[in-house]
Amino acid sequence: MTRDEAETLLAEAGQAGDDGFPLLEAAIACAIHDWPFRDPEPVRVLARNAAERLKERVGSENHDDALAETMAADLRLNGDLLHYDDPSNTDIIDVAERRRGLSAALAVFYLDAARHAGIKAQGVDFPNHFLLRVETSEGPVALDPFSQGRLVLPSELTRRALRAGLTPHVADRLDVLMAPVSDRQALIRLQNVLYNRAIRAGDYEGAERSALRRALLEPEDHRPWLDVAAAREKQGALSGALEALSRARSLDEPADVQRKMSFDRVRLQLN
Repeated sequence: MTRDEAETLLAEAGQAGDDGFPLLEAAIACAIHDWPFRDPEPVRVLARNAAERLKERVGSENHDDALAETMAADLRLNGDLLHYDDPSNTDIIDVAERRRGLSAALAVFYLDAARHAGIKAQGVDFPNHFLLRVETSEGPVALDPFSQGRLVLPSELTRRALRAGLTPHVADRLDVLMAPVSDRQALIRLQNVLYNRAIRAGDYEGAERSALRRALLEPEDHRPWLDVAAAREKQGALSGALEALSRARSLDEPADVQRKMSFDRVRLQLN
């Protein structure tokens, strides 16, 4: 798959409704968009194996236990504690090969397997750490894909929220801390991680690609186009930055003043 083909696939995914969002294939397209011409089949094989093993466990185990045991014990998917900042931890193709990754990348396999096995699981956009919400007969529970699918107790959620800077008023509200997000938002969270890492490293081409993927996955959101423009401006690609800002301005969203100021700033550099 080429980078252009990956963009086409992501644009199609962006037009899909949340119920029909192709999480696994969109995640593969994101990885290929960064590094083209790789074989994505190991990702699909791992996902199929996960779904089959999970279906075998569902009948005799609680849904949260079955999911954690399948993904962490059977398939050895876990967080990479030793090399946390390794770029491979955010690439779904590399994660399938290494069986190590960041929580947001591992969650793609958890969510895909859960869908196929009839388990209701959703991502939780928790501060600084992506979690999973799994519905059980006793109510929703939180799992941490990075820590072998370990159950995260409510008291620990509150402690984590406080450490992340949330106020006690918010940190005590489990309905807020465990608010689910769509599969689309789960994948966008991963692209945000990539964007922030690329910006910190001065990799503005990589930052542009990750921002463009967000724009394709959520075509009604103006914010990714602002990030595309910022990354292009850092590269000196001012015409491309203006084009991205024009795309942002065309979307009927808030922050019109900010977009106009950014547009005018870049345009003045061209004059």
